[in-house]
Amino acid sequence: MTHSGFVGGRRLALAFVALLGFSGLASAQDSLTPVAEQVNKKMVKLFGAGGFKGLVSYGTGFLVSPKGYILTVNNHILTTTDLRVHLYDGRFYHAKVLFREPELDIALCKIESDVDLLPYFDIEVEAKRARAEPGDWVLAASNCFQIATRDEPMSFQKGVIAALTELRGRRGVFDAPYIGEVYFIDIVANNPGAAGGVITNRKGELLGILGRELKNTLTDTWINYAVPIHAKVEIMQDEKKVSVDIAKFVREGMAGTYREGKRIKTIVDRGGYHGIVLVHNAVSATPAFIEEVHSGSPAAKAGLVPDDLIVYVDGELVPTINVFREILRQVGPGMEVRLEVQRGNRLHTIRLKLEEQPKKLSK
Repeated sequence: MTHSGFVGGRRLALAFVALLGFSGLASAQDSLTPVAEQVNKKMVKLFGAGGFKGLVSYGTGFLVSPKGYILTVNNHILTTTDLRVHLYDGRFYHAKVLFREPELDIALCKIESDVDLLPYFDIEVEAKRARAEPGDWVLAASNCFQIATRDEPMSFQKGVIAALTELRGRRGVFDAPYIGEVYFIDIVANNPGAAGGVITNRKGELLGILGRELKNTLTDTWINYAVPIHAKVEIMQDEKKVSVDIAKFVREGMAGTYREGKRIKTIVDRGGYHGIVLVHNAVSATPAFIEEVHSGSPAAKAGLVPDDLIVYVDGELVPTINVFREILRQVGPGMEVRLEVQRGNRLHTIRLKLEEQPKKLSK
């Protein structure tokens, strides 16, 4: 056996070995190996030379048409003039980028050669299924760390959906391109090269697209997530607000009629008034201690008092004053948040309903 053959066989074993334990949890007779093989045939490895120094030149995508249309994330490797695609059976082709939608952080590519009858995910069908729920089992497939080339299989990981909630992330100094609800998963899936991969259920049905490597802007920790296949954003086209989802993007992209719009400016500070005055933010890691509560304010009505330490807001850890302010900027008048505050040696749950800003008080 050649060295390359040995490596390929070893990678094949590694790609599926993690499934053995998971299949036992699903049911004794329900092996996930056939599902992984089925999903693997619909995946592609992408290679490019574009982007920024220090970022990887490989990634993942998946087929959305038997004629070689590929959906992936709108990332840096697509800026190359030589985008290459490796299929599950070892064939490789050149591809071109047809359309991008930055607000969904996706791009549609096409294999330049004539191909047909390729295994693929039918986005129109997949998007009609109900959303997955927290606690559901998932299978993540991607070319993380460039483990796979040519006919070597993708990497597969097993896990569960931990939450379905709003994404707050950044890439370096940049905010996350997509802003909306995502599936947070309990596996380390968003590694280099994984962006554009998929998460499926135990039947191999598509649930979402693995996103880029991002850090949570509130906790400064790496996050693992997938954009739901049902994701939808609003953009401006010809001065009109239109709604775009992933299925529409793929459908119009393959027809050659998609038009990229402009981002609708979001409100960074919704202006909710709470009446909390925190201690002086002397250092970057100053905890969110309350120094004063304005008389008659929502905070006073809720029962907050000086020296309370705000620990959580709606289940989100609040390690610093800056994190607290960032969370509260997203809460407008009339909206309610749940605070967990430490008072003495006890933790208290307090519901705080924000109001309009008083005219005589600055934000």
